[in-house]
Amino acid sequence: MRIALTGTPGTGKTSVSKVLRDRGYDVLDMTQYIKEHDLREEYDSDRDTYDVDVERLNDALAHYDDVIFEGHLAHFMDVDSVIVLRCRPDVMKTRLEARGYDESKVLENIQAEVLDVILFEAVESDIPTFCVDTSHCDVNKTADEIEDVMKGNTLGHMPEDISWAEEMDKWF
Repeated sequence: MRIALTGTPGTGKTSVSKVLRDRGYDVLDMTQYIKEHDLREEYDSDRDTYDVDVERLNDALAHYDDVIFEGHLAHFMDVDSVIVLRCRPDVMKTRLEARGYDESKVLENIQAEVLDVILFEAVESDIPTFCVDTSHCDVNKTADEIEDVMKGNTLGHMPEDISWAEEMDKWF
């Protein structure tokens, strides 16, 4: 089974991936893979990131089976299901500031989370999509919830179960 573990930066993808690896899952860090296989394209200085040709990346990953693709582009891969990590905007703000993100990058990511950008992209793919709220639980509990979803226990993890719409006025 090929699973995408995705979410806005600051939702906990990297942290929970370490726990899932420790539990025996094959988790591929897409950011590292992109760097190691020279799949970065032009640098976008306005957004402080590199562009990636998603089709080329998907082709490069085609030979992987029984894997969890971890990264904010994972939902663009050919996968069997997508798990989107979600995080309350105020919690995400604290996490991103602790990483040293500048104010504009923090706001850009929070607005993307409030607008459900990654969730919308995942749902739009017609691949079964589920959500896990990482706002107030530790990485082990988050990993437990991801494992539950992978086993088919999706109650409370449907796309409509998590929304930050009430936060819209605060961040725009």
